[in-house]
Amino acid sequence: MNVRYFAAARAAAGVEEERFDLSDGDTLAALFEAILAVERPDPPAGTPPLARILSRSSFLLNEVAVRNHSASLKPDDVVDVLPPFAGG
Repeated sequence: MNVRYFAAARAAAGVEEERFDLSDGDTLAALFEAILAVERPDPPAGTPPLARILSRSSFLLNEVAVRNHSASLKPDDVVDVLPPFAGG
C-alpha cells in the first residue's frame, strides 16, 4: 500500500510517500508498526518524532476519513497521514 505524508509528517518521515507490503486484511495499526519500524534520520529541528505525529494525526483511507485503527487494508490502498495543523 502507498502511504502519503503531509506537513510535519512529511518532515519527520523524510519522504513524501512510501510503499509498504502488508498482507491483505492487515490493519491500520499494523501499518503504523511498519511505518515506525523504518530506520529514519532525525527529523529537522523543531519537528516532533514521527511516532508522536502519528499518535496525533488524522488519516484518510482511499480519500475517506478513518478513525478505527483496526480497519482492514488492501495492498492497493492509499493512506494519507494528516498531522494537526493551524492556519487558514
